[in-house]
Amino acid sequence: MSKPNKAAAQRTDHETRLTEEHHESLRLWLRMLACTNLIEAYVRSQLRVKFHTTLPRFDLMSQLERNPEGLKMGELSRRMMVTGGNVTGITDQLVAEGLVVREDNPKDRRAYIVKLTKEGRRVFRQWADEHEDWIIKLFDGLGDKERNQLYALLAQLKQHVAEMQPES
Repeated sequence: MSKPNKAAAQRTDHETRLTEEHHESLRLWLRMLACTNLIEAYVRSQLRVKFHTTLPRFDLMSQLERNPEGLKMGELSRRMMVTGGNVTGITDQLVAEGLVVREDNPKDRRAYIVKLTKEGRRVFRQWADEHEDWIIKLFDGLGDKERNQLYALLAQLKQHVAEMQPES
């Protein structure tokens, strides 16, 4: 990140507004959010520069890569936590590029199943391999012991938060 970009990121970082008087849990939450936002911004930038693509396109293809039998548009929307219109727009682009196909759903004539094409699997594999390298590089600022500790602590937090969620 260039110096002007780093300065801008620091100014917009929610954590910078905190003081020692704020509860430690609030400071921790905002530190986690700041790290997440910085990592996401890096990944978005790398996807744009290296592959001329976007994070939502990467996410959609990632969902399809994990589900080779394909997914209905509504399921893609739910998994990606975006509107159906967003999924339709991304899917339209990827179909035009030959990376995904829409197939009739034999169980529901009103719905389509979206699948990666052979070329889509090849392209996504390239993107995913580079994505993994970027994430490894970003976490290289921590040693093995620290990464393992952080992973274990976040697992504890995740479990606690999940238990606090209201029944739906």
